[in-house]
This record gives sequence, C-alpha cells and structure tokens, in this order.
Amino acid sequence: MRVARTARTTTDYEATTGRIAGLPLRRHHVLLTAWTVLWFLLVEPSGGFSWHYLRQGEQLLFSGQPDGGLSLYAHHPELQIGPVSLAAARLTAPFAPHTGELIAEAVSAGLGLVMLVVVGRTAALYYLGTGTNHRRLQQRLLIAGLAFIPMWVEVSVRFAHLDDVLALFFTTLAAHALARGKPVQVAVFLALAVDSKPWAIAFAPLILALPRPAWLRTALWFCALVAIAWLPFYLGNLDTMAAAKFTIPNQPASALRWFGVTDPATPWWDRPTQFALGIGLGCVAVWRGRWPAVVLLGADARILLDPSVYTYYTASILLGTLLWDAVGQKRLVPWWSWIALAALYGGTLLLPSDAARGFVRLAFVVVSAGYVLFWPTQRSRRQRPGAPGDGGSGGTGRRGGRGGRRRERALAGAGV
Repeated sequence: MRVARTARTTTDYEATTGRIAGLPLRRHHVLLTAWTVLWFLLVEPSGGFSWHYLRQGEQLLFSGQPDGGLSLYAHHPELQIGPVSLAAARLTAPFAPHTGELIAEAVSAGLGLVMLVVVGRTAALYYLGTGTNHRRLQQRLLIAGLAFIPMWVEVSVRFAHLDDVLALFFTTLAAHALARGKPVQVAVFLALAVDSKPWAIAFAPLILALPRPAWLRTALWFCALVAIAWLPFYLGNLDTMAAAKFTIPNQPASALRWFGVTDPATPWWDRPTQFALGIGLGCVAVWRGRWPAVVLLGADARILLDPSVYTYYTASILLGTLLWDAVGQKRLVPWWSWIALAALYGGTLLLPSDAARGFVRLAFVVVSAGYVLFWPTQRSRRQRPGAPGDGGSGGTGRRGGRGGRRRERALAGAGV
C-alpha cells in the first residue's frame, strides 16, 4: 500500500512539474532547447555582425596602448560597451578569433534558455501562496518562449552583442532576486547590468519594488557598484566625459521622425530624455503595484526615442513582454510577447516604408505602456516582494495551510 501511495505521489509530482520519466528535465525546457538550437543553426552562419567591437574593446582595455586602458572610452567613444562586457569578452581571447566568436555566441544563446527558467521561477515565487497552477504557468512560459527565442538569437548570435546579452541577463536575475526578497542581490545584479551596458539604468526602478526600509541600503549598494566599474575611466582620463555625447545617425524608420525630429544625428537631448522617460515610467509602474512591467517600459523608452532601429533592440522588448506575460498577469496565452514579435520584427521585414515602420514602433510603445500601466489585470496579490506576510499568507486560491505553502515553494524551486 505504501509503495502504491509513493508511486502515485511521484506520478502526481511529475505531472505537476512536467518532468520526463523522473529525470530532472521538463517538457517545455526540452522543447525550448530544441527551438533555440534550431534558430542558432539557422542564424550562426551569418552571425557575429558586431563581435569585432567586443574584440577590439577587450584588446584595448587590457593593453598598454595610449588609447587603451582607462583611456579607452575617451579615445573610442564609439565603443558604448560596459567594462563588465569587455571583461567577459576577454575570456575568449585564448581562442582563435572565429572559435572565440562561436563560443561567445553559443554561451549567449544558452543564457536565453537560463533566463526563461529564471523567469518561470520568478513567476512561481511571485504567486506563491495563491494556488498557482504550475502546468498552466509552464504552458504560458513555453508559448512566450517561442516568441522570445528568435529575438534572443538575433541579439546573441546574429549581432553577437554580448553587452546587451549580459545587461538583460543580469536584469532577469535582479527580477528573480526581487521576487525572493533579496535587496542586496537586486542591487548587485542591477549594477552588473548597468556595468555591462549603460542603458540598463532604465531598470533601476525595480529597487523601489522592495520594502521601503530596504530602499536606501539597496540604492547605496547599486550606486557604489556602478561607481566602482565606471569611475576609474572618468578619473583616469577626464575626456571620457565626451563618450556620453557620442551620436549615431537618425534613421528614417525611427519613431523620432514622428515627433518631427529630422536631425541627421542623435539630438543632444535624446539620451537624457530616453533615460528619464524609462526611469519615470518604471517608477509609475512600481507605484501602481506593477513592477513586472518595469523592464518593458524601460525598453519602450529606448525604442521610442532611439535614433537607430536595429532589430536586436527588440530583444529587450521581448524580455519585458516575457516578464509581463509570465509574472504581471495570469492569462494562459501570452499575447504581448507575440504582438511584440509580430509588430517590431515582422513589421521590419514586411512593411514597405520607413514611415510605416516608425509609426508601428510608436504605436506599440504607446499601446503597450498604456496597457501594462492602466489595464485591469487578473492577479491574486499584492504586497511588495519580501514584505511582512509576503510569500504565502496573503493571497487567494488554494493554499492548503503550511503544508500546501511548503509544497508550492518546492514546486517554485523545482518545477518551472
């Protein structure tokens, strides 16, 4: 009898967590892995478009040349790459150039799968104590992941933008740490994101989603770790300040054109406004109790005001929609992930004119920002992550007392 009960319990656990034949594998993970490998094989032959910037940057950073070291950004403002990313690129230096590039692309593509797992566990923790249906969450994550992976391969393989990859990866870890109520980890991961790519500063409002007593300590950790990475360059060569003024062409398909901005290059006010808008929208999201929207809103600000329209920008949008679809709401079908893919990537390929592509970018930002900030959502919670009573005592749904919450916590750690 006991054997039968144990076997039935094991079968129920495997059914709930989606395990395959008792192995530490989930069905949706296997499918997403196969999907990633397929896209990697399709894109890799034409990949590595921007890898030479990472290679050049890491060689200069660790060289004794006059235009390298702490003078890197002063002499090469076009290298808008954080020092953490250049240090990571340095790990490929012992290999032949093509081999190093291939390793970086493969690892970056693999980080996309890790991020999907982390987002799933973030959602499970966020809804801990609310009777979360883990199979339904796995299905939602699978459907959203099928949209996320093509754009992730775009940034990680086709363009080989290791800096963007690391910025988004560390931001995902910060969101997970937030769901776990770990303030110092939130600060560390957000700082690493900014130290990988400066535009990740737009995700800093995640700090405000922590309990208020933790704000000051977390902000101090964040500022200190950002300063440790960047201040040596500014103190080593004061001309590094000029790197912040580096401009790129204002492309005809940019949403800026719809605001009447026809300057041939980046207007002087564009970058500060971009950061201010992303941070401001993120603060509003947290104030509205919708911190899972912070990444999407920060990415929205980027594509709205950036003069360039590279397709790899869409990867940050897809991470934002992934977090929103998995954590911010409980609908089975993650509509926003597929809307973003169709509008921003499909529109780039199918729309005939630059003006039409720019309008689609503008429309997506306005509609998606309005939706995540103001549209009613189906949620069972919400206190701030880590707040007293958070993590099981304050939701609705089937909780089943302490034992039920313990079971849900185990599932949150192992099933998604």
